[in-house]
Amino acid sequence: MIPRYSRPDMVAIWSPETKFRIWYEIEAHACDAMADLGVIPRENAEAVWKAKDIEFDVARIDEIEAVTKHDVIAFLTHLAEHVGSDEARFVHQGMTSSDVLDTCFNVQLTRAADILIADVEGLLAALKRRAMEHKMTVRIGRSHGIHAEPTTMGLTFARFYAEMDRNLARLRTARDEIATGAISGAVGTFANIDPRIEEHVCEKLGLKPEPISTQVIPRDRHAAFFAALGVVGSSIENIATEIRHMQRTEVLEAEEFFSAGQKGSSAMPHKRNPVLTENLTGLARLVRMAVVPAMENVALWHERDISHSSVERNIGPDTTVTLDFALARLTSVVDQLVIYPDNMLANMNKFRGLVMSQRVLLALTQAGVSREDAYKLVQRNAMKVWEQGKDFKTELLADADVLNSLSAEEIEEKFDLGYHTKHVDTIFARVFGAA
Repeated sequence: MIPRYSRPDMVAIWSPETKFRIWYEIEAHACDAMADLGVIPRENAEAVWKAKDIEFDVARIDEIEAVTKHDVIAFLTHLAEHVGSDEARFVHQGMTSSDVLDTCFNVQLTRAADILIADVEGLLAALKRRAMEHKMTVRIGRSHGIHAEPTTMGLTFARFYAEMDRNLARLRTARDEIATGAISGAVGTFANIDPRIEEHVCEKLGLKPEPISTQVIPRDRHAAFFAALGVVGSSIENIATEIRHMQRTEVLEAEEFFSAGQKGSSAMPHKRNPVLTENLTGLARLVRMAVVPAMENVALWHERDISHSSVERNIGPDTTVTLDFALARLTSVVDQLVIYPDNMLANMNKFRGLVMSQRVLLALTQAGVSREDAYKLVQRNAMKVWEQGKDFKTELLADADVLNSLSAEEIEEKFDLGYHTKHVDTIFARVFGAA
């Protein structure tokens, strides 16, 4: 990803220096295990560890690869330049390139997952804080973009919290599923390398041995990993879209923090645009873009081909770097989101009590009116509000047919706002646990 949408800790995971360091550790730990089993001399294994503090020369490895046309061979050649050709002759004994590439890739993905998990935990903390802050801040709920019934801003934050909490579970599952390694040889049969070497390397790298590999680790694991990232991206867009709608001039129930000196438009000095959440909507598309290619990587020829390789070299870093940045940006947006409770109340009252129509409908049915007739009674008064700007309660109190079934006091009671918030505590307990 471009630096504009990148954070250094995640970028570092995908640097050539990090990759070659992981490759080195795989090879060195494998040599240790081989020496323990008597496959290679102990002194050769120890010689490999002499390179543990060196900085691998990326340019030199690239130079060798320009000739060999093989990245792992280029790395091994460079390693031998530091260790000595005789001392390094047992490096990569019985292994194949995918043993190094796949195990390294999964190490990188698990490290990336750890950052993403921490990101989501930070976002959850911000969402919970804002939910508690606005637990009873009443706003109008909308369906189809149209006024429906009252809800609270706290419930809006709470439902996003619950969604992201599910995503946290998905990421933890994805991390667990991707945390496998394979040091199993050319077609995964361990013909030239003892399975105990794989077990040793995986233990040292914090992985589990892949139960059965071919020449590669099965790509359904990676498909599940990137699918989980795609769902997180969609949830980011879900939150961003709600904020964008709330910031619309006609709504203005909330807006992104607008800092001193910030400019909204090169042409119109009055503009305060939801640029961060619009950006998040775009970044979510980039994250989801990796899902289909990851799914298509599952079907490889026989024991292995490399049709997946070019895909993963792109989606591995790009998707994790983008999602890391997006989660951090969304956390900042939520933390600093400016809320306008008065505007929320004004918007809810814009159509003069219309949002209480269901309560009146239900009261009429409970008073003995058929549902069909009750609906007609309520709707004919509601349409006067829509079309003529009337006041809903006033119209109901003037409607003789309504008054035949409901008293004026009963109609008045149906406009009590507290009726709609009476179960907020119950919902919060479900989402956040008992206080």
